[in-house]
Amino acid sequence: MSPTRVLVLNSGSSSVKYQLLDMSDASRLAVGLVERIGEETSRLKHTPMGGGAREWTGAIADHEAALKAMSEELAKDGLGLDSPELAAIGHRVVHGGKFFTEPTVIDDAVLAEIERLIPVAPLHNPANLTGIRTAQALRPDLPQVAVFDTAFHTTMPESAARYAIDVRTADEYRIRRYGFHGTSHAYVSRATAELLGRSPEEVNVIVLHLGNGASASAVRGGRCVDTSMGLTPLEGLVMGTRSGDMDPAVIFHLMRVGGMSTDEIDTLLNKKSGLIGLCGDNDMREIRRRIDEGDEQARLAFEIYIHRLKKYIGAYYAVLGRVDAVAFTAGVGENASAVREAAVAGLEGLGLTVDGELNAVRSDEPRLISPESARVAVAVVPTDEELEIATQTYALVNGSRNLT
Repeated sequence: MSPTRVLVLNSGSSSVKYQLLDMSDASRLAVGLVERIGEETSRLKHTPMGGGAREWTGAIADHEAALKAMSEELAKDGLGLDSPELAAIGHRVVHGGKFFTEPTVIDDAVLAEIERLIPVAPLHNPANLTGIRTAQALRPDLPQVAVFDTAFHTTMPESAARYAIDVRTADEYRIRRYGFHGTSHAYVSRATAELLGRSPEEVNVIVLHLGNGASASAVRGGRCVDTSMGLTPLEGLVMGTRSGDMDPAVIFHLMRVGGMSTDEIDTLLNKKSGLIGLCGDNDMREIRRRIDEGDEQARLAFEIYIHRLKKYIGAYYAVLGRVDAVAFTAGVGENASAVREAAVAGLEGLGLTVDGELNAVRSDEPRLISPESARVAVAVVPTDEELEIATQTYALVNGSRNLT
């Protein structure tokens, strides 16, 4: 019997998230997180199937040490990296550019291309590369697969992917709209079709991935035709700490009038804007608590957030022409009923409405929150990016592209 386990790695600059899944039944065998890598207070939390979480705190010098510590924890449960049941390691890679349109077995050429894309993903691709190279050193005999956040969005037509700037300049510097959160948008759009009892090819879905980072996508028949993030994850919706859409001339104004450097502006727009810039909080739960207490600054931040979200729903409705469902996902989308209600309020003319009682229900299961009579389904679909990465990885190494 061929091996069926896939280890999924999501390597950040100072952390590694991991999950081990058995693709014979899509079950999780273990999940874990190593954080604060490079510090004296590094922390590893490991949870095998069935519970019994273990935590360890101490110095973990680098990603190699982090993955070795992860391997040791897995081995304690009989799930070590040397197991013959391990089929592959799937890596989340944030930026795959224009040409990586599907999961890809990693070789030297793939690594070189991921490295060439660092200028458009300076915070993410270097960390992803470190995780890949470390995993390769631990298991050089095992297929390593890159699953790109941008891949799902490569089906966008040029009319959606191109910025209206000089074509030669854009091509020389790879300036175009790539989109992100692609594994989440792929999973949720497919799961939404399943919730409706239809095949993805039959369904048009607006997916709203609302976490600290947030993005929207228009998915026609299982293929992305537009998405809100662009060259980087800064474009689009109002996010926890990112501004989203903004007049580019603001940057020139801050440089000329404010005397700010490009690094200062980069920090402002990526880390000090969005909800935290508007009201000092990027936790939607805290913002709603403040609103309930009469905090007008928090209320305005919420209204700006919803205004932008509603604009994208309307825009993608126009792009798709026909919408079968709007799906909310990720931390805010799955848990903040007030956001879901406000996002579709006033859009009854488009067939969008939510049932108050259904919307108030908390559940980890995909569910409809619109009335049975609604023309457009409104759904809450918990995302599962790790399962999506494992599914794509396993399908690739087994020679099958049937991901449904």
